Amino acid sequence: MDLSAYLRPGITLALLLVLLAAERGWPRRSAPPQRALRWTANISMVLIASALVRVLLGAGAVGAAYWAAQRGWGLLPWLAAPQWLAAVVSLLLLDLLIYGQHRLFHHVPLLWRLHRVHHSDTEFDATTALRFHPAEILLSMLIKILAVLALGAPAMAVLAFEVILNATAMFNHANLRLPAALDRALRWVLVTPDMHRVHHSVHVEE
Repeated sequence: MDLSAYLRPGITLALLLVLLAAERGWPRRSAPPQRALRWTANISMVLIASALVRVLLGAGAVGAAYWAAQRGWGLLPWLAAPQWLAAVVSLLLLDLLIYGQHRLFHHVPLLWRLHRVHHSDTEFDATTALRFHPAEILLSMLIKILAVLALGAPAMAVLAFEVILNATAMFNHANLRLPAALDRALRWVLVTPDMHRVHHSVHVEE
């Protein structure tokens, strides 16, 4: 459990620095003059949210996975699923859950009031992936904890999911110019920045 407390933020920080460097080398558009102010605001939000999760929800979804494993809780242990299968199923179902949660935050007015904090950053770079209302982060973590307990998801699968979720979110928000052919190929398996940019469009019809 202690490993996840350092591994996830460490990998997230490393990937953020790599993407910010890539944005300088291959920007999709020139950086706005208020970039330092935006970065301060966006990074402050994730630090506040992370502190609140730690205080209110302890070790989060990974901690819940360890807790469930010690007690044999969850559907997958009950079905005696092999560890590799439990890990794959957990990754896929958690990803589907977060997709459904995202749609919900767009369609329920009260939840949209929280989620629009993310969409209010119209400049769109890797730090935009960190910009969420702390209440949304808390609610999202609570949803993941309940799902992990219900599934009995393996802790390492939950940790892998959290790392992948952070990494792909930062990538698809990056102010990054990819070669057209590479972008088309990646879209079969990943949401690319140009693909995701439409989701952040200020034009309602998009």
